[in-house]
Amino acid sequence: MRIDKWLWCARFYKSRAQATTAVSGGKVHVNGERVKPSRALAIGDTLTITLGPQSREVHVRGLPERRGPAAEAQRAYEETAESIARREYLRQQHALAAAAAPRPHSRPDKRERRLLQRLHRRQG
Repeated sequence: MRIDKWLWCARFYKSRAQATTAVSGGKVHVNGERVKPSRALAIGDTLTITLGPQSREVHVRGLPERRGPAAEAQRAYEETAESIARREYLRQQHALAAAAAPRPHSRPDKRERRLLQRLHRRQG
């Protein structure tokens, strides 16, 4: 099975075109090598998939014949323990950064809003 079709069937991408673009752009590696979208996958291959700021490392466990429900798609691969731990760590760091970001106590009133608008006009 082609790698772009497998990524689409395993529900990593919403369309096969997106999967093809990701593979062509170097976002997907098979056994540590950059590949083309037409590369045939085999059971036991290790994929490194970069989705936004996160990357996943999965082992191919099956080659689905069609794009089915999510539960069926998840049986086609197994994510490594290191990958799961790395994603959890990044999620916690993101949550801590969001909690530490300054936030106003309430919405600005009319006077504060006008001051903010004046400030933005001066900077622009």
